[in-house]
Amino acid sequence: MIRKVLSKLSRFSAKRAAPFRRSVQAPIKVSFAPHTTPGIHTSSIDTSFLSGETTDMSRCGIGFIVSAIRIKENYLVGHDRKLIAEIELPNGKVKMTVLGKRYEKVGLHLSTERFMIGAEIVEMTAHDREVFDNFIKFGPTKRKAGKESFESI
Repeated sequence: MIRKVLSKLSRFSAKRAAPFRRSVQAPIKVSFAPHTTPGIHTSSIDTSFLSGETTDMSRCGIGFIVSAIRIKENYLVGHDRKLIAEIELPNGKVKMTVLGKRYEKVGLHLSTERFMIGAEIVEMTAHDREVFDNFIKFGPTKRKAGKESFESI
């Protein structure tokens, strides 16, 4: 009996500790952030990128699916490699710097093999953060909190 109550309590607290994740499929474009090495100049930005779609988003991270785990010879996850992610949300385009944390293969067959990547949000501009947080909180159908919309009659 006590074990059952403790189990329910721990599940409840675990749900409360995790940030709210909005499940959404939005187009995403992923490329590498400029790489800096101490003592050496910053490498030039490569124009290579991968397109995919998001699976879910929270205030501190995103999940997305892409067709490959690397661009050229560089892996998207690992080595503290920062990525630039551009997401097309219904309320505007958002650009952020993310850090790939984990990945897994998805797809039943080699021809449909894709990779789901979980990434932590590292940096955003104030405007992009506002648009992103508004989307996470209210979804695609709500307007920005505190602003009323006037319809012409």
